Amino acid sequence: MAGTRPVFYVSDGTGITAETIGHSLLTQFTETRFVTDRIAFVDSVERAQDAAARIREAAVVHGVRPVVINSCMDGEVGAALAESGALMLDVFAPFIEPLERELHETRQRRIGQAHGIADFETYHRRINAMNFALTHDDGASVDYAEADLILVAVSRAGKTPTCVYLALHYGVRAANYPLTEEDLEHDRLPPRLRPYRNKLFGLTIDPIRLQQIRQERRPNSRYAQFETCKREVAAAEMMFRAERIPTLSTTHTSIEEISSKVLTTLGIHREMF
Repeated sequence: MAGTRPVFYVSDGTGITAETIGHSLLTQFTETRFVTDRIAFVDSVERAQDAAARIREAAVVHGVRPVVINSCMDGEVGAALAESGALMLDVFAPFIEPLERELHETRQRRIGQAHGIADFETYHRRINAMNFALTHDDGASVDYAEADLILVAVSRAGKTPTCVYLALHYGVRAANYPLTEEDLEHDRLPPRLRPYRNKLFGLTIDPIRLQQIRQERRPNSRYAQFETCKREVAAAEMMFRAERIPTLSTTHTSIEEISSKVLTTLGIHREMF
């Protein structure tokens, strides 16, 4: 096994872009343990010098060259960061020159704009979708006329985090409906869901994993017993099959993957924010 490697996500904005791309890259290397740190809003040479000092300190502590995944636009800022001696990976560099050639246009160095509020209409759609997800969480509201989609599953199968992710990243109005014991006594959709069957997507989960999650929430309760989890999951899956509701297991699937599968299956096309 390789040792521990310090990694810094450095940005002149929030650092979300650098961290998202960097995380995807690091997951390809399984024999190294990474210790990560985000340094955001490095928008001046002075702040870059401070960041470089932190990076050099990490090199001393870990006894190995750090990796910097950098999304800073300013060349002088990048040069100051490079003084740290770290391996510098510019997330935009591989793409800028080919795009400039193809578009016959020189890029404009717009600091901190990757996640800025450049389009207020889009931003408000995102906020409204978030409010919708919270209002319609776990069946709190069952007025689904304005919903883009409705996730259906037993309790603790991943409905809420998926709805929040869809709202924040796609501006999708996602509601979720928790299947109750009464609902699961039948293999047909609950009456309140039937008018919206074209908006429905079912989530399922391995009963062992569900029991672990519920045990953390309500230790040693009937709700968390394995037999309860097994019975509920089986009944939900039977309902989904009988009603031909598209279904995905969340057991080993990330929120990002779940969201992508839901949008594709239901034919909802939205750009990611």
